[in-house]
Parts: sequence; structure tokens; C-alpha cells
Amino acid sequence: MNSLELDILLPAFIAGLLILATHIPFGMRVLQRGVIFADLAVAQIAGLGVIIAALLELDHSPVLVQLIAASSALFGAGLLAWIERSAPDVKEAYIGLTFVLSASLGILLMSHDVHAGEHLKDLLVGQILWVNDAQLIGTAILSAALLIAWRSLRNSQSHFAFYGLFALAVTASVQLVGIYLVFASLIVPALATYRLQTQRITYAATIGISGYGLGLLLSVWFDLPAGVTIVCAMAVIGLVTAVLKRPS
Repeated sequence: MNSLELDILLPAFIAGLLILATHIPFGMRVLQRGVIFADLAVAQIAGLGVIIAALLELDHSPVLVQLIAASSALFGAGLLAWIERSAPDVKEAYIGLTFVLSASLGILLMSHDVHAGEHLKDLLVGQILWVNDAQLIGTAILSAALLIAWRSLRNSQSHFAFYGLFALAVTASVQLVGIYLVFASLIVPALATYRLQTQRITYAATIGISGYGLGLLLSVWFDLPAGVTIVCAMAVIGLVTAVLKRPS
């Protein structure tokens, strides 16, 4: 591996570690609450905010883009909290519908954009190989703040406390790695270890870290899209772990 490849892979791997730091505990809570579509819905709503910011030609102001994306995600968090409180028996159906509607609205907003295909691809699969130092620093600060808040509020009975923190975590990660990888980071480690009674966090972290590491290496060695390669690598590692650690 030459120095150029290392200069690209190291920041991308660090980005993956930062995302896993918040997404593993959030993913476990998502499974516990039975709201699997929530991560996709919130990620898509956050992405919708990024699309709106782009249409308003605010790309030159990252702070405004972040504010719009975060506001969109927090609106989505409020909506999902209301759904879970008001319609618990069919919450997954409503949350799935929220995802479909927000995705459809995003496509409609981009329908007259000549660069729509490129924007949509970035939103779905991200550009993890091109993260910069400013993004890493911002994500690190946000991740630390969210983990501190999570420790304080994880036993809260408030639906919005969970969804609000979740929305802020997803807002940053969607712009960093895309919706597909956000979903995989939340669900694969949590799902592969949900039967474990001990060392669950350790195994989940190992799955996530190995998935990012192997996926990044494969993407460079075989000239593959990084985001989806990491998703596939993490899924395979998660499946192998789930089989090997299956209770007898």
C-alpha cells in the first residue's frame, strides 16, 4: 500500500470509527424499541434537508447546510416520537411510509437538477474516501457530545429524547458516508449480536470496525465503490459472527 492510498484510507477509517461510536448503541436501542425503519426515515429526512440546502445554493456555507439538515432531522424525530406515542401498534408502517414519502419528495425536488443523479448517489452511498480534517473534527466533537448526552438520557421515558439524539447523530453521518452505510452501521452490528448475553458491545464493535477496515481495503484493491463495499463486508462479517456465536 503506497502513501497516497494510506492518506485516503486512514481518514475514511477514522470516520468509520466515529460513526460506529454513536451508531452501535443507537442501533441496539432501535432493535430494542422495534423501530427498524426509524434510522432510514430519519436519515432520509436529514438528506432531504441537504437537498433543500443545495437547491437554495447554500453549499458555500457549511454551517447553514448543517443547520437546515439538523432542523429537518429534528422535525423528523418529533414526527417519529409522535407516531410511536400515538400509534404504537402500527408504528413500523407509519415510519416506513415516512421514509418513502421523504425519499419521493427529495427526488421530486431534484427532478429539474441536471446533477440530480450525482447528488442522489452521494446521498445514498456517500463519499467516505473524500472526508476532510474539518469533517472529522466536527464529527468527533458531535459524537463526544452525543455520547455524553446518551449516558444521561438513555433511561429517559421521553420518546423525543431518544429520537432527537438519534436525529443529530444521523444528520452528520449521512453527509459523511451516505444513507446505506448509516443503516448498515446501525443495524448490522446490533442485529448480529442481539442474542448475546455478554460482551455484546465488544463483538458489535469488532464487526463494525472489521467491516469498515475490510471494505475500505477491498474498495482500493479492486477499484470498487467504497460505501457499498463496506456495507457488504460488514454484512458478511456480521453473518459469520451471528452463526459462530449462535446459542447451542
